[in-house]
Amino acid sequence: VVITGSGRGFCSGGDVEDIIGALFQYDYEGLLEFTRMTCDLILAIRQCRRPVVAALNGTVAGAGAVIATACDVRIAAESAKIAYLFTKVGLSGADMGASWLLPRIVGLGKATELLMSGDFISAEEAHRIGLYNRVVPQEEVVSEATAFAQQLARGPSFALEITKDALNREASVDLASALEAEAQAQAACMLNPNFREAYDAFVEKRPPRFV
Repeated sequence: VVITGSGRGFCSGGDVEDIIGALFQYDYEGLLEFTRMTCDLILAIRQCRRPVVAALNGTVAGAGAVIATACDVRIAAESAKIAYLFTKVGLSGADMGASWLLPRIVGLGKATELLMSGDFISAEEAHRIGLYNRVVPQEEVVSEATAFAQQLARGPSFALEITKDALNREASVDLASALEAEAQAQAACMLNPNFREAYDAFVEKRPPRFV
């Protein structure tokens, strides 16, 4: 799955009038319904059984920054500066799961700086700290992301699903629990047809045909 923006930027967050301005008419329960809805989007990305690749074709800000962070891989254009702007408008920087997702990518110290300051960093800096996986020229970002997604799509789908599930679950368990979960998952992969196909392909000296 590849996610990208349709204009000059990837996503700059909620529209000031249509979304942000409209929030002032709601009471707490209405606002909670809205914030839970935005969180459901992030959960859907993380629970998607297929890898999700973000093709960041321009500015990434606010909710757009968290959407990008929730993706499994981020391939960015050189123009794709990023900011978690929430504190700039008086909101918590810990929005839409940002405080869970970001420290697991860049570490607690850098995540604290980004979420509390709300400041932009360049694509180059985002790549340096590990937030972006790759930075490419503007005209190559979608094709690069698509090519990587296609590479994964040719791989063993069950094994990729199990890997993503492990990355999600094991972020919040102890080592012993993680090891047991991985042992069970690997045993399940060994029963999957893709494992036999990889073995047969190696023996027969041919490329594997995964499903």
